[in-house]
Amino acid sequence: MHLVFASSLVPCGAPESGFDIANHAVVGALRRAGVKVTHFGFKWPEVELADPENTVCLGEIDPKTDTASTKQKLLWLAKAITNNTTFSSAKLKVISDQALQAAFAKIENVDGIVLNGVPLAGAFETTLTAKPYIFVAHNVEHISAQANAKAASSIIEKLMFKREEKHLEKLEKRLAKNAQFVLTFADEDRGPLGVDNDSQSLCLPLVTPEAEKPKDGRIKAFDVGMIGTWTWAPNRIGLEWMLQEVMPHLPDGVTVAIAGKLPKGFPQRDKRVQFLGRVLNAKDFLRQCRVIALTSREGTGVQLKTIETFEMGLPAVATQSSIRAIANLPSNVRVAGTGKEFAATLADHVLDVRTNVTGDIDGSEFRRSQIARMDEIIQTALTHLSQK
Repeated sequence: MHLVFASSLVPCGAPESGFDIANHAVVGALRRAGVKVTHFGFKWPEVELADPENTVCLGEIDPKTDTASTKQKLLWLAKAITNNTTFSSAKLKVISDQALQAAFAKIENVDGIVLNGVPLAGAFETTLTAKPYIFVAHNVEHISAQANAKAASSIIEKLMFKREEKHLEKLEKRLAKNAQFVLTFADEDRGPLGVDNDSQSLCLPLVTPEAEKPKDGRIKAFDVGMIGTWTWAPNRIGLEWMLQEVMPHLPDGVTVAIAGKLPKGFPQRDKRVQFLGRVLNAKDFLRQCRVIALTSREGTGVQLKTIETFEMGLPAVATQSSIRAIANLPSNVRVAGTGKEFAATLADHVLDVRTNVTGDIDGSEFRRSQIARMDEIIQTALTHLSQK
């Protein structure tokens, strides 16, 4: 079977972002099932393709909103309104429908398509839904837009997110309804997409790219660690909750290190918190922390930093939202609800790790179970696709 993996961005370099890591896992599972996969989409500017022999590149694009100029954002908004589509899909309308059709037509012997998320599918829906397809819903984007609207700091932002919510809900439900099968990354996401029957969809477990196991012991420089792309609104909501609702209740002697890109002008509000910015190796950073804080409060899909933490066997404290796609919770992970409870649980867990009451566990069994279930569900999706 030959499938085209249609995505806003094709693989470039090693997978780093949650989006890249999830894509890497899905494509890996498809290839383990014997599927030939051709990547189809745009690439980041001035970076090399990770899999050039199996990629059809539509051109270069930088779709990041947080670094775009006000003029560029207004152009994207105007294009979204003109084309009656979402803001995220409007960013990709840099080539004509005819040009995309011509690029797709050059791919030989295509049996079906994997629609990876909504942006590219929303921009070129007619072409990309002409063949049988599997729809991969990384998140329920209209619910994320709804949360962003609630957290918006201005009327203009609120109105933009409300518009995005309306268009995304129609697009997501249409793509899900017409798909031969839908894969989500959290079981709770199937209902909002209108496909909560097992004959229509299943929740796909994920893994992160396997790394070489370190030979030496951990050097724990920080008590608590957090990592993420904090410019993304759902992640920022979790970060703000940590700073505003957890930190006031955390004992003075507990240190917190936060890695990852921050929004411009993000203030330093607590001397116990150290912002490290982007780190060269996420796993190396996590290994320097006694306990990992998983603070998701909003959003859908799965938290890849949760998967990574569990695969590494690291002690963690998590909100219920952070573990929404996890069937089997590791023994050294504790769950807490309110900010006060989270702080108390963090402090206790840090103390237990300091005094060797608890510590790391072998995360390999967690990873093996994720892969086994992933392969089983991918085979189910392929069976549905081949029957149409």
